[in-house]
Amino acid sequence: MSIKLDNRHLYLQVIDRLKQDIEQGVYKEKEKLPSEFDLAKQLGVSRATLREALRILEEENVIIRRHGVGTFVNSKPLFTSGIEQLNSVTDMIFQAGMKPGTIFLSSSTVGATEEDIRRFSCSTNEEIVVMERVRTANGEPVVYCIDKVPEKILPETFSHGEESIFFILEEEANRKITYAVAQIEPIGYHEKISPILECEPETALLVLKQMHFDEMDEPVLFSVNYFKADKFSFQVLRKRF
Repeated sequence: MSIKLDNRHLYLQVIDRLKQDIEQGVYKEKEKLPSEFDLAKQLGVSRATLREALRILEEENVIIRRHGVGTFVNSKPLFTSGIEQLNSVTDMIFQAGMKPGTIFLSSSTVGATEEDIRRFSCSTNEEIVVMERVRTANGEPVVYCIDKVPEKILPETFSHGEESIFFILEEEANRKITYAVAQIEPIGYHEKISPILECEPETALLVLKQMHFDEMDEPVLFSVNYFKADKFSFQVLRKRF
């Protein structure tokens, strides 16, 4: 059925119609859309108009176009968080109504690198505990985590079985994390991490690098988290001053 015309640009009407169809389940998540020829015919618009609408929908991550294969409906993020909110991955999964889990990959104690010395303001002879884990939601891998903590901070009773590093630092080490300096960047397919997270070849990753500080403004945790971009959505509240 063709779209009902109003006084807006035609491509904007096409965008609204396709979003509505997706919302109503006409096109389901990961489902392939009709060809450009067929879709333009159904909507009663030119292929040029349709292409402009699809271009914008792709920028908005509503659809994804696979070269030589077709156009597909993107999965909706399961987890949405304001980047200004400092939540652990465990809390984010809980807040989405899902059960968090952990797959431990490795843990080692290594000498501090030059970067570690700069980040933690530690001495050259101090050691750093490095943990690599995969966080799961209802059993599905969603985040690849690399965490670094100075060994002197961790309690002797430290157990890798605990889900949340935040909990360990606060409850067992008496070091409450109050803020973090974060850097986020998107990357494409990662040879090592994407297969572990069971990503499709076209699924991007969001890399969140954070230096966490306690109530005394001391750095206590450096983390690098790789989020599946089709599962997580981060927003930021910006105010004008």
